[in-house]
Amino acid sequence: MSQRLASSAAAASRPATPGQPHSLPLWQLLSRCAEAVAAVRQGQSLTDVLAALPPAERPGTQALSFAVLRRLGTALALRQALVPKAPAPWVDGLLLSALALACGDEYARHTLVDQAVDACKRRARPASGLVNAVLRRFLREEADLLAALADDDVAHFNHPAWWIRRLKRDWPEHWQAMLMANQTQPPMTLRANVRHSSSAAYRARLIDASLLPPDGAPTATAKASDAPLEPEGFDPIVLPRGVPVQQLPGFADGDASVQDAAAQLAAPLLVHAGGRTLPAGARVLDACAAPGGKTAHLLELADLDVTALDSDPQRLARVNETLQRLGLGPNDHARTVAADASQPATWWDGQAFDAILLDAPCSASGIVRRHPDVRWLRRESDLTALARTQDALLDALWPLLKPGGHLLYCTCSVFRIEGQERIDAFLQRTPGARALPSPGHLRPVVEYLDPIAAPASRGMGDGFFYALLSKPS
Repeated sequence: MSQRLASSAAAASRPATPGQPHSLPLWQLLSRCAEAVAAVRQGQSLTDVLAALPPAERPGTQALSFAVLRRLGTALALRQALVPKAPAPWVDGLLLSALALACGDEYARHTLVDQAVDACKRRARPASGLVNAVLRRFLREEADLLAALADDDVAHFNHPAWWIRRLKRDWPEHWQAMLMANQTQPPMTLRANVRHSSSAAYRARLIDASLLPPDGAPTATAKASDAPLEPEGFDPIVLPRGVPVQQLPGFADGDASVQDAAAQLAAPLLVHAGGRTLPAGARVLDACAAPGGKTAHLLELADLDVTALDSDPQRLARVNETLQRLGLGPNDHARTVAADASQPATWWDGQAFDAILLDAPCSASGIVRRHPDVRWLRRESDLTALARTQDALLDALWPLLKPGGHLLYCTCSVFRIEGQERIDAFLQRTPGARALPSPGHLRPVVEYLDPIAAPASRGMGDGFFYALLSKPS
């Protein structure tokens, strides 16, 4: 088990971070990483923590923080064994960061210890002796300390115990593969703006820029003919390595967007719902639209009258920015409205929609490869509250749909309570509503073991759930 823990921790991939993550002194990055880990443990989003840092410190801090959060279960168990009474938050964050990194291969062990002690001397000198003693004891007793964690699932899988229990219940055959997949580096996946050029033409530009191999692999390309759940317009491009968006050909001109393969299913599924393509000018609601990737994809695929709705005005501003970059400016193709989708009386003009995309607020349990802090921020009680919100949104938006129209419900979650269970409950209480064939639960696993995961398999997309609902005419 000690070897299993060590190899599992070392295998946790580091994020593909633009810039030079190691250009700053290690002690400085460790200090910032300790701040980030302490903030996450106190309930703050890592995204917000990184946004508050000086730009020069963000890439390196993100790289270290991602590695630490992917091994935080191991680090917490080790720190508990070495220091049963947790020290002050920043010092604890430093110890956890150093212990997590010591379980990987990013740095030479003694260099890591020296730099961690240096960071502590600069920030909390009285605790530097403790940090030095704890870390050097770990180096001496590593094998025994890891062996003592033989039966600790949290230490092995690096997810909270409740998360592990729920995955065991929801996916008894695949839960371990899903947990291990969360420890891997997600691919950088692109979507070509087909209003500017074809996906094939954009692939050729990526090959010319040496960003894609001549054979185009790896790729998540799939056509409707490959599988019935991979609709027309679904053609993601997976790069072999992540790069800064500034290196992508024509990115600033709106020729492409970064969007996970699983998320790219939403717009094609709705535009071509029920075997029919939405006609030009069809009224479409994108509820909970921010940051705007799905809104933009809808407009790239068809000439639609889209209302992009989000309750957060600041996040809604990102929708406008996305549309402007892609040449789909909100004044020409879409209206953005800051409002609560569950309260139509405050924003709806009374005209029914031909189609509705409901990308409902959820636990984000399907995107923890990209946001490793999510697993440590969520609580099991959050799922019940989120399920109530998802039910309220379904019930509020269904009356706004025209007879014969389609509503696509999706969440970036792997938990059944936020996916199939919500749709089953909705169909039971909603006469006439009918579920059409759709992908259902997409699960990020190291090896796909059944056809349901096919749409995202080539690029191992994020965990998602899709349900397509039809309203009787």
